[in-house]
Amino acid sequence: MIQVEHLKVKAGGFALADVCFDIPARCYAVLMGRTGAGKTTLLEAVCGLKPVTGGTIWLNGRDVTELKPAERGIGYVPQDRALFQTMTVRENLGFSLAIQKLRGGVIAERVGGLAQLLGIEHLLDRWPEGLSGGEAQRVAVGRALAAQPPILCLDEPLNGLDDQTRREMQDLLHAVQQATGVTTLHVTHSLEEAEALADRVLLLTNGRVECHL
Repeated sequence: MIQVEHLKVKAGGFALADVCFDIPARCYAVLMGRTGAGKTTLLEAVCGLKPVTGGTIWLNGRDVTELKPAERGIGYVPQDRALFQTMTVRENLGFSLAIQKLRGGVIAERVGGLAQLLGIEHLLDRWPEGLSGGEAQRVAVGRALAAQPPILCLDEPLNGLDDQTRREMQDLLHAVQQATGVTTLHVTHSLEEAEALADRVLLLTNGRVECHL
């Protein structure tokens, strides 16, 4: 689960103050708000990518406020997907597992399972440069899930996709969350995405978060 208590974040001339919300375990939460409301800033603070000036972040009952991003147990998909262009899809999926120095057989099995879950088995030996937007997003999600994190954070993951691909990705994200049970925080400005995916909607307005079940 994710619990944020009285969080304060400052980014340049922008600031969030006294932000509080909670997301139960295995819940799919969608964070909404107008452009410039601070959605990405808040997500990055949860992930440890943005320093906080006050408050506490709890993940699965653990205070992670001062921990580095890699120590928080979060799979993160940024807006630009950040795939490694010099690695194949297979290597992208297995990157975090190789860093953990898992055995080759374990990595191959994990990558194969992710590829099957995400429908990208036929892409494993391709390079990111040649992927469509939807294919690249599937790979980015797979890479974020490879280490089997208990929490997944997605920053506008369906932005820039055509209508059909967006609907397919909505179905896929829902299926992946149901299959893995990963607690998910998904940032978007799309009401359609929220209606299709959310167990809980968080609305960021004037620096405060309102929860809608």
